[in-house]
Amino acid sequence: MKRWWMLALGVNAHASVTLGLFGLPLVMPEILRHFGVSLPVGGLIGNAPAIGILCALVAWGALADRHGERLVLGLGVGVAAVTLAAAAFAEAAWAVIALLALAGAGGSAAMVGGGRIVLRWFSPPERGVAMGVRQVSFTLGMAAAAFVLPPVAAAHGLTGVLLLCSGLSLLAAVLAALFLAEPPHAAPESRAAAAGSPYRQPALWRVHATSALHAVPQIVVTTYGVDCLVTSYGWDGVAAGRLFGVAAIGGAVVRVAAGRWSDRTGLRMRPLLLLTLWNLAVLALLVAGALTGAAFGVAMLALASVMTVAGNGLAYLTAGELAGPGWAGRVLGTHNTVQNSVALVATPLAGLLIEGTGYWAGFAAGLGCALVSLPVIPLRADRS
Repeated sequence: MKRWWMLALGVNAHASVTLGLFGLPLVMPEILRHFGVSLPVGGLIGNAPAIGILCALVAWGALADRHGERLVLGLGVGVAAVTLAAAAFAEAAWAVIALLALAGAGGSAAMVGGGRIVLRWFSPPERGVAMGVRQVSFTLGMAAAAFVLPPVAAAHGLTGVLLLCSGLSLLAAVLAALFLAEPPHAAPESRAAAAGSPYRQPALWRVHATSALHAVPQIVVTTYGVDCLVTSYGWDGVAAGRLFGVAAIGGAVVRVAAGRWSDRTGLRMRPLLLLTLWNLAVLALLVAGALTGAAFGVAMLALASVMTVAGNGLAYLTAGELAGPGWAGRVLGTHNTVQNSVALVATPLAGLLIEGTGYWAGFAAGLGCALVSLPVIPLRADRS
């Protein structure tokens, strides 16, 4: 039972910090109004935490491998809380970008620490569900962000949004620092994993590459989905945020179901392949809906926000299992660094593409990356 309590603390830390690190695109109209900037610049501000995330993930992973999750989560999420509060009172866009990047650097500790909790506290037949629950932390955070942040933005502006994100992160940091513990005994495989680099396995590189390609449709949908509903379909910003909140809850359910599916079959990559095929169909319909302005485009946008994140836990878990607990922090940090590097590049490029051509073009770029990922998915990793 204690292992689930440890997982709950990791989930809480990741979900709480997610609002400030990934939830800001949900108030994109307020960001554009507050700073008076173009859509690509607004996308950069909303995703500025990714700058810090990609710089700090591997370092947090190495620190977690050496000192454990308690120090990493308490310190990192606490840093995120302080810098989010500072960003609330900064006026210049460049200063907010810098502070949000620092918040991302600190808060990224929760992304690494939570994954290590699964690998160190849970046995392999339980890890799919446990990692699905751990991955739910992101979708729960995004659901909370979708329901809470747009109304807060409407009532208190961007300052109120950032202060709320700071308070939630501070509470999560205190809980992690007080109650997280080490597992009663180290897994035997951790000693073997420490003997040599897991990057001798080509499968691990392919898992990273698969997630990098899958990050593009995710970032396009989550960053520009709300603005698409407001601009192209005439939705109110609060109502659009609520739709994405419901979709985030659906994404949480799908992630746990995918983990359970992988535990029952003993496979990780084959379910990911099937989910990718499903995503291709959804994204193709989304492109068609956005191009023609058809009403079904709204439904496909909501469905895409659910399905494009469904396989994240499977790839993340596979990377950790190929690494072993002795290397898990560094490998999971690298895995998330790759994803966030792609997100950082894809966000302004997608904004330029959308601004110049239309939302359908941004969604089509995501569709193309998902298609390219099909031959990259390492199905042989299941047999190993």
